[in-house]
Amino acid sequence: MKKLSIYTIILILLDQISKILISNILILNEEINIIKNFFNITYVKNIGAAFSIFEGKQIFLVITSILILIIIYYFLINKKDLKKLEIISYSLIISGIIGNLIDRIIYQSVIDFLSFKLINYYFPIFNLADTFIVIGSIIYIIIILKEEQHGKNNIQ
Repeated sequence: MKKLSIYTIILILLDQISKILISNILILNEEINIIKNFFNITYVKNIGAAFSIFEGKQIFLVITSILILIIIYYFLINKKDLKKLEIISYSLIISGIIGNLIDRIIYQSVIDFLSFKLINYYFPIFNLADTFIVIGSIIYIIIILKEEQHGKNNIQ
């Protein structure tokens, strides 16, 4: 649990520092081109969740985030033997949820700034916390699939 806490704190700090830097360097909706026709830093505020779903439903999103954190915490206190990949996965997911939760509570929105374009498709703008959640979830899914493949989660 100690490593999980340390990793989580470091990732939350990275997320929050990146958002503070962006909001202090750029004005809202300002864009800096990093890689032409592919990657921009674009400062926006998202008042919803991914893809702007639940737009304007900050209380719902805050409560949902807290409930998910409680569920994860409950699971973690009942699981004693976390493997290194599980620690990384949980650290990423928890730090991402907390990073965006901090924004929702302080700013009533989430600061997003990573903007990618592939061919003519603009991906929704996101932040480090979002990246942590996605990568952590992918790692967790891989862990589950490997455990099932080795018969550890098969219900008889």
